[in-house]
Amino acid sequence: MEEAQVNGTTQLLRAWAHGDEEALAQLMPRVYRELRRLAGRVLKNENSGNTLQVTDLVHEAYLHLVDVNRMDWRDRAHFFAVSATLMRRILVDRARRRLTAKRGGKMRPLDLERAVDLGSQRSAELVALDEALDRLASVDPRKARVVELRFFAGLDVKETAKLVGVSPDTAMRDWKVARAWLLAELSPRTKAAKSS
Repeated sequence: MEEAQVNGTTQLLRAWAHGDEEALAQLMPRVYRELRRLAGRVLKNENSGNTLQVTDLVHEAYLHLVDVNRMDWRDRAHFFAVSATLMRRILVDRARRRLTAKRGGKMRPLDLERAVDLGSQRSAELVALDEALDRLASVDPRKARVVELRFFAGLDVKETAKLVGVSPDTAMRDWKVARAWLLAELSPRTKAAKSS
């Protein structure tokens, strides 16, 4: 993407943050295609029975974004990082509702090896991963953010590094450490030890 367009997007985000509604009207056509790409990646992680479509997820995220009161948008990357977080929340909330409706809220442990490979997931696995990510965020927010961007938004290492503000090598190290931490956190032995 051209630097002038990136800078223009950042300027529109900042104007919107200061209450300029016209800036929002100009901003959305610029970011819509990228939001659809993010939503498509996020939905790859959903199970095949999911009824949410890319356009629906983008529109729901958009409604949450415009409802944010005066967000201090740093730049275009910050906007897409927040968008990925919103999409994660939307999917996790839907998964929680499905669990409540179908399984009475009972959850099963997550097979993270399958999940990290971006395979098909059950709602319980998505909720378990979300809860484990919240625990990781309380210990190491950056590593949790790397997992969120790689797993939920489907970004590659280079894109993730840029959004997090680290080198690609550091982002890859964070990804590997976070995966190991999550595997340990979500293993049945760890869960049993915590409940004792």
